[in-house]
Amino acid sequence: MIRILLVDDEQRMLDLLKLYLSPHGFTCDQALSGIEALDKLNDHSYDLVLLDVMMKDIDGFETCRQMRKVTTIPIIMVTAKDQKQDILQGLHIGADDYITKPFDEDILIARIEALLRRGSKQRKIIQNDLVWNQETHQLHYSGKEIRLTPKEFQLLGLLLKRPNQVYARDDLLQLVWGFDSETEGRTIDSHVRNLREKIRKHGYPIDHHLKTIWGIGYKWIE
Repeated sequence: MIRILLVDDEQRMLDLLKLYLSPHGFTCDQALSGIEALDKLNDHSYDLVLLDVMMKDIDGFETCRQMRKVTTIPIIMVTAKDQKQDILQGLHIGADDYITKPFDEDILIARIEALLRRGSKQRKIIQNDLVWNQETHQLHYSGKEIRLTPKEFQLLGLLLKRPNQVYARDDLLQLVWGFDSETEGRTIDSHVRNLREKIRKHGYPIDHHLKTIWGIGYKWIE
């Protein structure tokens, strides 16, 4: 079951989107504001977000920016604007695609399905015989399992999915432990240290890939 979060401050548009998507097997939740969307995202698991730009409390750009602190799921920005600057801004802050109103139903469905296919490929990531498998929740190197804790596994997957992106410690805390966690930044350091030790023992050149960005956080280099 594919679950999509629809975000728009007009109920009519939310209902229209749900009317388009439901016959294609998508389950849709609705949020009438960016704040409500962030609350739902914190409480539920979604496969994709359709996010309107022009909203009254916080606009779609700021909502997208806040979402990217806690999730890597695909985000499609939906707006009446079609200016190049708006499109670039949305993509720059973390949106995966952009569609303008009025939109063609078939094109919207095609873009959603394309992003979902792309996301499914990230459920299994292979880096030089290091295999991170979200389906089985296992990490293997050269056919041998490297046992990780759930948080270590989630932290490694987050870095693998976005190589070369620098993650601040606070962002990693929110993405892995959640908004309400009282965990401190040094917990990230200890988890990264444990990851390195476990993977290094199996012969993988982890120090060439998992890099510390001093004073900021960490990144993965392919």
